[in-house]
Amino acid sequence: MSKRKGLSFYKKKKKLSASVIREIWSYTFLVFATILIAFVLVYSVGMKTNVIGVSMEPQLYNGQAILVNRLGYKIFPPRTGDVVVFLPNGNKNSHFYVKRVIAVPGDKVLIKEGKLYVDGKLYEGVDYDKIADPGIAENEITLESDEFFVLGDNVNNSEDSRSGNIGAVKRKDIIGKVWFHMAAGDTSVGFMK
Repeated sequence: MSKRKGLSFYKKKKKLSASVIREIWSYTFLVFATILIAFVLVYSVGMKTNVIGVSMEPQLYNGQAILVNRLGYKIFPPRTGDVVVFLPNGNKNSHFYVKRVIAVPGDKVLIKEGKLYVDGKLYEGVDYDKIADPGIAENEITLESDEFFVLGDNVNNSEDSRSGNIGAVKRKDIIGKVWFHMAAGDTSVGFMK
């Protein structure tokens, strides 16, 4: 047996078989179909809006884009701790408000000496600063069967359920739950806790 010595420029070219091409096309189609379905679901079930004001800092910032799940509350009611989007008193001419649910139907809310109490117990869901203005919650409020008490996380810079012109938010006025946020000024994104 003799071995070839020296350089050989005659190499066999590899060919793509029909099965490999079909495999590549099927994966490409699957990726695009998945993206399309996700896009349709997000925009049919969800809604995109922006946070207005500083009332939800440090969690959400002024101008920050958020995605809202509009379907969830048609099935289940809002829960304590949820960040919701609503129209105050159902006013369609108002901008969307973004606040945190502090109390649910049947709960009693009181703000006394700068502290928030729900059903007679000190609220521990969010570490609020001392609340300077108790508003209408300086007298105990009992929520009715379709009412929710909401506050901004930046409680001393928030117009929320303490304000007489907003008060307890009716379930029918809640658009949905904030489920995803995009950071203002950069490309980072995150799910709401």
